[in-house]
Amino acid sequence: MARRLVCSLVFLLLVAAPASGGLYDRKQELDQRAAELRAKADQARARESSLSAEIASVSKQIQSLEAEVGDVSTRLVSLEEDLALHRRKLDAVKELFAIQSERLDFLRGQYDVAERRLAARLVAVYEGEDPSTLDVVLEAQSFSEALDQVDYLDSIAKQDRQVVHHVAGARDHMKVLKTRTGKTKARVAAVTRVVQIRADQQRAARDRLLASQQGLSAARSAKREGLSDAHEAAEQYEGKAEELLKVSAQLAARINSAQAVTYSSSSSDSSPSSSGMVWPVGGPVVSGFGWRWGRMHEGIDIAAGYGTPIRATASGTVIYAGWMGGYGNLIIIDHGGGLATAYAHQSSFAIGGGPVSQGQTIGYIGCTGHCFGPHVHFEVRLNGGAVDPLGYL
Repeated sequence: MARRLVCSLVFLLLVAAPASGGLYDRKQELDQRAAELRAKADQARARESSLSAEIASVSKQIQSLEAEVGDVSTRLVSLEEDLALHRRKLDAVKELFAIQSERLDFLRGQYDVAERRLAARLVAVYEGEDPSTLDVVLEAQSFSEALDQVDYLDSIAKQDRQVVHHVAGARDHMKVLKTRTGKTKARVAAVTRVVQIRADQQRAARDRLLASQQGLSAARSAKREGLSDAHEAAEQYEGKAEELLKVSAQLAARINSAQAVTYSSSSSDSSPSSSGMVWPVGGPVVSGFGWRWGRMHEGIDIAAGYGTPIRATASGTVIYAGWMGGYGNLIIIDHGGGLATAYAHQSSFAIGGGPVSQGQTIGYIGCTGHCFGPHVHFEVRLNGGAVDPLGYL
């Protein structure tokens, strides 16, 4: 749509403005609009460059976080394996402790039963329910039978005492084992808690890193979308500016052919003016000295084809030959008496310094620096201040 509008503007400007003055005004308008579009394109390109740098920085942060997540995850796996082993060990110790508790309870019960039986037997003997040794001897049919009966009674008494003693020993031994197992259970539980805390800390650290990584990834995605938008905007602005510059170039050709005074290399541009200067190049003045686009245009723009030789307007000494910001390739010549001339946007230099004579080729027409078409930006400065060059040509 924008391209069709620009093409329509081309047609209207070329058809509806036959006078060179009208064409010049329209060309100035197109140049201004093209400059505005170029400025917007430059802003979009700057934004694109900034976003690219930010994306690269975020990507490095994500890579660093990925490495940290990998390290933390490795440690977490090791801790979780250790924790699982300690939990199994703790479960086994708890099970053993439970078995020993049951065994101890059983032995305590058996001990109580044995003691009750022994006490009951003693009471029975005391109360006369069981025969005494003397009764057994007197009732025996023979001495041998008496001895057997006595041995039998002693054996029963001894057996009762042994049962009580054995059960008491087993109970005390089990109590010791249970105490040891309880201590072991406490130690294993403490170590398990420590491992659990370390695992939780590592898991929390991993989760924080993953959250940061996800946040950075989201930010990078947003910046990539912004980068795409900035790139697309820059392409659109540059495309529209190119279309307008094509229109401007066509208008410049119309101006060149319709302008009343055309400066050519074979006419007055090579003849010194009353101030003693010659034109730096033959061609139309497409932008004059004065305020333009909200700022001071401190020289004049003379259009010519790429590679056209640029001449020194007067003899002097080259005091600067190099790149200077929006001027692009710039040569400054000191003519003495506080007078100097400047020649900007050159494609290349013919000299690098030293004295020059009037009319000598110093460089060639180009479009370096802040420029929208091949021309030379020519300035005259008196004691450092810019003055209108047309007053010297």
